[in-house]
Amino acid sequence: MESEFQQQQYVDAASPNQIEALKGSESGNLAMLPPALENEEQWQRVGRQISIFLAKIPEYIGRFYQEYKLPIISFALLVIVVTALRIFLAVLNAINDIPLVSPILQFIGLGYTIWFTFRYLLKDSTRQELAAEIRLLKKQILGRKESQTLS
Repeated sequence: MESEFQQQQYVDAASPNQIEALKGSESGNLAMLPPALENEEQWQRVGRQISIFLAKIPEYIGRFYQEYKLPIISFALLVIVVTALRIFLAVLNAINDIPLVSPILQFIGLGYTIWFTFRYLLKDSTRQELAAEIRLLKKQILGRKESQTLS
């Protein structure tokens, strides 16, 4: 039985390495494979390149962050704002689904609108008071004097 699987060695004239083939097979029909040493060396070389790349990833990320810091922060803030808005709207929708809460909230909003109209919008003196409060609030928020504002 061993004699059936006895291997012969064929020598490729172009390669100094010998490649083994099974007895009874023709060398022209066989696919020539590289010797195992070259394959291992290639895998080691690829492994080294991968490990070097993985070692440099923090440096690449740091350089990318420093180069695109403002757009990254802006995008992150946009994502946070959109997420917060969606959560707020989901909570508001959940509150509106509770029976009698939606009509009560609408009644409170209508009452506040009527109060604001009577308090600030009907008389000239109260409209001027409201305008002065708005200017003061703008000054506090923007930190500018009235002469520096655009309006």
